[in-house]
Amino acid sequence: MDDHDWLAERFEEHRARLRAVALRMLGSSTEADDAVQEAWLRLSRSDPSGIANLGGWLTTVVSRVSLDMLRSRSSRREEPHDAFPVETVAGSSTGGDPEYEALLADSLGPALLVVLETLAPAERLAFVLHDMFAVPFDEIGAILARSPNAAKQLASRARGRLQGSAAAPETDVARQREVVDAFLAASRSGSFDALVAVLHPEIVLRSDSTAVEMGSAAEVHGAEAVAGVFCGRALGAQPAMVDGAVGVVWAPGGTPKVVWDVTIEHGKIVAIEMLAASATIEALDLVVLEA
Repeated sequence: MDDHDWLAERFEEHRARLRAVALRMLGSSTEADDAVQEAWLRLSRSDPSGIANLGGWLTTVVSRVSLDMLRSRSSRREEPHDAFPVETVAGSSTGGDPEYEALLADSLGPALLVVLETLAPAERLAFVLHDMFAVPFDEIGAILARSPNAAKQLASRARGRLQGSAAAPETDVARQREVVDAFLAASRSGSFDALVAVLHPEIVLRSDSTAVEMGSAAEVHGAEAVAGVFCGRALGAQPAMVDGAVGVVWAPGGTPKVVWDVTIEHGKIVAIEMLAASATIEALDLVVLEA
């Protein structure tokens, strides 16, 4: 057996799991097959001797390819042309891909399928990898170019929507916008008490390594301490959609330089991730909102 055949055999051992990941990420049989094929092409061009964990390496590749496909689809506001029909899960016959139907039907109900399509790409990836495939948050964070805590927050946000603990996405975003607008208004005006009021008492502000190099603390805990960081600032900041939730961006000249990924629960900001690394910002699903 030559090296190519050996590598192909090892790849086939992981194909079923890779396709399952891609199917749940993309909701499209054709796109899932494309993602798995791309993983094989990348593996065939790599040196396998440098891959310590082939299964983990392939899962990461398929996840990144799927994430890029989701973001491309989202930017064009497209639906997958062979998206899995809800009626099939409910039991009707559609004449679709039997393997695809079986894979999804064993874990996804019709309501879950609908809500999965409403999640931002990063939310969907974090939820699918962690809750369905038990991938650790440090690995998910690496795929998303985010911290493990940020990956955990994305999965939690997705889980809340899927479990019905959050409002419908549109209503939820409107409430998030109200909280972020109140936060920015209090920050700009220097109203310390108003800032504290919009922050959860146990809020944590975390900064990536680039933000720390810029002078930010790696972590700040508690509403009063975090309010002290932002009081009288944020003059040039704007509200933005950050991976499916309302956050804040500083974009001088239209180029995002710093992003604050905000997590809101029950009308309070419970966590803020300050992101300044250019690679991280480029990987975000980021849309600046009108003031």
